[in-house]
Amino acid sequence: MSGQALAQLEGVREDPGGFDLLAPDGTHYRVDVTDGVFDPRNPLLADRVEGRRVVAFVGPTVDRIHGDRLRAYLDARLEPGSWSVHTVDSGERNKTLASVERVCAVAKAAGLDRHGVMLAVGGGIVADVVGFAASMYARGIRYIKVNTTLVGQVDVGVGVKTGVNALHTKNMFGAYHPAHGSINDPALLATLPAREIRCGLAEIVKMAVILDSDLFRTLEEHPDAFLRSSDGALETYVLRTSMRLMMEELCPNLREHDLARLVDFGHTFSPVIETAGGHRLEHGEAVAVDMALSAHLARLLGLVDAESCARVVDLLRRIGLPVFDPATCTPELMTQALHASWQRRGRELHLVVPTGIGKADFVERLKDVPADVLRAALDALARDGGMS
Repeated sequence: MSGQALAQLEGVREDPGGFDLLAPDGTHYRVDVTDGVFDPRNPLLADRVEGRRVVAFVGPTVDRIHGDRLRAYLDARLEPGSWSVHTVDSGERNKTLASVERVCAVAKAAGLDRHGVMLAVGGGIVADVVGFAASMYARGIRYIKVNTTLVGQVDVGVGVKTGVNALHTKNMFGAYHPAHGSINDPALLATLPAREIRCGLAEIVKMAVILDSDLFRTLEEHPDAFLRSSDGALETYVLRTSMRLMMEELCPNLREHDLARLVDFGHTFSPVIETAGGHRLEHGEAVAVDMALSAHLARLLGLVDAESCARVVDLLRRIGLPVFDPATCTPELMTQALHASWQRRGRELHLVVPTGIGKADFVERLKDVPADVLRAALDALARDGGMS
């Protein structure tokens, strides 16, 4: 195919079965949306395996809920002796290089060769750990992920980043390693506890605030999305819109050559909120606090009107997410977070702030967030009521 023809296909294309992404650098991958991913009559997962040897990894909770059906599916669709299933510790504290090494050791003991496939079945942490292991194992092999959480389906599952925490820093080590297959089955979300749903909604609010006022209004009307009994039409709209927005935003800058990224909204202060708090808050909860703080900073800097700021904070609270954490939302720690982000992003701040509902921009310089403004934003959040 000519370069001109390839360029015409660049971008994200949606069809009833999912989304295809073709980046300007030639990277192509697909995210599938399916029903009954572990139903032996559904060929999708087996098709993605392509007859290769499979070593599958699942977290303990996912194994308890879905493990029997996963094994029955692999038994029905793959060749006998060509697959095995192993548990891997989940949770932020296990997102480490040691976990990656254990995954590689299990794969080697299971006889996985360079043509084999690692399969990650679980949430974002399992996908990050197994994906990073696959990027390293034998200098890089295929991996497939079945995303079982809302965060996984709208965030981790639609991108190419893998990684682990190290040196007291979130995602310090990692690789850009697109999955050979990424599969979302919305029915898997029905088994999630409410807290995990709310964490996923935080990432959806992120996309709505920066890119899509219609999605934001939908969430305002239905802050209990994915937590209620319904025909699923609302959830389908929210899920697919969030996936599409994320993939469209990632596509031109898939490997982050440009460190100014709108999808980093909620991800400037949240790494310190998570780590300094000993991971007491889940990732999505820390992102919610970050978004609320960033909205107040935008208001105080004259970048967004008070009504839009209030709508962002109010929606987070109505979903049941925290907008303030007294233990970590201190001027000292949040200043530390600003400096850490500035350093990580090539000594530019690139702080994403809303400029309206569905619109956002960057605060580029550290000096543009004066200490008194940061303190005033934290004081405003404290008055907003802290934990929901």
